[in-house]
Amino acid sequence: MNVLTGVVIVVAFLVTLLLISAIRILREYERGVVFRLGRLLGEKGPGLILLIPLIDKMVRVDLRTITLNVPPQEVITRDNVPARVNAVAYFRIVGSVNSVINVEDFLRATSEISQTTLRSVLGKADLDTLLAERERLNEELQRIIDEQTEPWGVKVAVVEIKDVEIPADMQRAMARQAEAERNRRARVINAEGEFQAAEKISEAATVIGRNPAGLQLRYLQTLGDLGINQNTTVVFPVPMELMKAFDALGGDGSAGRSGEDAPAAASLQESGA
Repeated sequence: MNVLTGVVIVVAFLVTLLLISAIRILREYERGVVFRLGRLLGEKGPGLILLIPLIDKMVRVDLRTITLNVPPQEVITRDNVPARVNAVAYFRIVGSVNSVINVEDFLRATSEISQTTLRSVLGKADLDTLLAERERLNEELQRIIDEQTEPWGVKVAVVEIKDVEIPADMQRAMARQAEAERNRRARVINAEGEFQAAEKISEAATVIGRNPAGLQLRYLQTLGDLGINQNTTVVFPVPMELMKAFDALGGDGSAGRSGEDAPAAASLQESGA
């Protein structure tokens, strides 16, 4: 009786273990690839999955987006500048069956193909392109990696270049180049300003030349501006047009005085005679 009871307990325990091993619960973001005696049955899930114990085998596949940090890569750009570049890739599984049967380890395979593609693409670009056109390079990296991982059921959504490290001497050379470029722009802007100012001065001279009185008004306005400041000595040029006006007035006065003095001179001569 005791032996029979022990056998029943053992059998019940084994049946419980078999039932537990036959039941699988998959979350919403998981899928199960089921094999029966080594042959592919297909994709199962999510929810409750029943398997035949010791016959069916299931491989879980996570469908969530995976963040892959691409290790830093030593790159020689097209203009022979050494650089150290790292990147990050975001991908997810869109074909769970292919990710299991077409590749042994899709995560490691995606990482390796990302590293080789990063070195290949950036090695064809100049340093200026690498620094200034990252968006275009990111799109090209994403397209190439996605094409190569498509048979594995992997969809690469985004590839971003995180950091570009260049030698210190190259950084100093780039700083000098940027400073020279800023100086060039400053000189060009200064020259353009002087050119525009010269054009405006020429236009103003043309307008004043039409009416000489405008020059005298400008002269008086300048004197008024100088009178505001508490200056002890002011040296100011006098326009020749203004002096000509004074000369004309002086000439008329001398003529009048000579006419008045003529009778007096004649009377003096008569009295002497």
